[in-house]
Amino acid sequence: MKTPAAFYKPLAVGAPAPYRELPVRVERMIHFVPPHIEKVVAKVPEIARTVDVVLGNLEDAIPADKKEEARAGFISLARNADLGSAGLWTRINCLNSPWVLDDLTEIVSAVGNRLDVVMLPKVEGPWDIHYTDQLLAQLEARHGVDKPILIHAILETAEGVKNVESIATASPRMHGMSLGPADLAASRGMKTTRVGGGHPDYQVLSDPVEGETRTRFQQDLWHYTLAKMVDACLSAGLKAFYGPFGDFSDPQACEAQFRNAFLMGCAGAWTLHPTQIDIAKRVFSPDEGEVAFAKRILEAMPDGTGAVMIDGKMQDDATWKQAKVIVDLARQVASKDPEAAARYGL
Repeated sequence: MKTPAAFYKPLAVGAPAPYRELPVRVERMIHFVPPHIEKVVAKVPEIARTVDVVLGNLEDAIPADKKEEARAGFISLARNADLGSAGLWTRINCLNSPWVLDDLTEIVSAVGNRLDVVMLPKVEGPWDIHYTDQLLAQLEARHGVDKPILIHAILETAEGVKNVESIATASPRMHGMSLGPADLAASRGMKTTRVGGGHPDYQVLSDPVEGETRTRFQQDLWHYTLAKMVDACLSAGLKAFYGPFGDFSDPQACEAQFRNAFLMGCAGAWTLHPTQIDIAKRVFSPDEGEVAFAKRILEAMPDGTGAVMIDGKMQDDATWKQAKVIVDLARQVASKDPEAAARYGL
């Protein structure tokens, strides 16, 4: 563990100083783009107007013989595409792959000043963050990158879940974490082939009553892990995200999974298909009725102390804090989305 005085020092001479606090950005959806498919890349400027983050994917779902093509495609996208206000991320290959070193060296040298976040797959412990942190600092220094490139860890192994708190505090370069349910299921030996979402056989039964059929209740396979990740991230000042939902034919289940994540504290989710963009935008923007009520709480308790009654419900300093979370998020969303600003009255 570094001493506090050393924690925020650049790890290479000439590298930019680490952020003391994360930049304030709306990141409701991280939209994945396969950079080796030209017809998809051609649509990126149009898609960028509808999403908060565009991510060039270099890892899973990219065939081994297309890895270099995907990397070159991402560099071209970063150089040439007009992304407007959308952030630019890339998911590099995992650290034990033969492609990762070239992913980082080529991308940072070519478009380091354009890149906001590197998404790091299959993070197992703080050692993975330390290595990537040091290498990014050296590359930033060499290529004159003037702002730190952040690291976003994917939690998708049992080892990573075990070490989630130390991962969250490994570096000031940490942006946040996403849940990777498919790889995590395999790592744990879970008996499901689904990418996110529930499973019809993961359930509890109501108590037996003679003559009545017992009711079955489907449970959430990911509740424990998501809650653990949210606690690790938010306690370290990071953002937590739900990852992929693989069944594009079931938008209702996708929305339910995203909403669970939002209610538990996640800032956003991955969108793998254009049909999921509006779902994420709707779910991870606070409800206008909730915002209106939260504003009433803040107005009734300007200094956040004491207690008041609003519509027959007691509000005190704890609910004031809850209301502030909702209104602060609404203000962030409103700053980017004029339609939302009008709905929220902000």
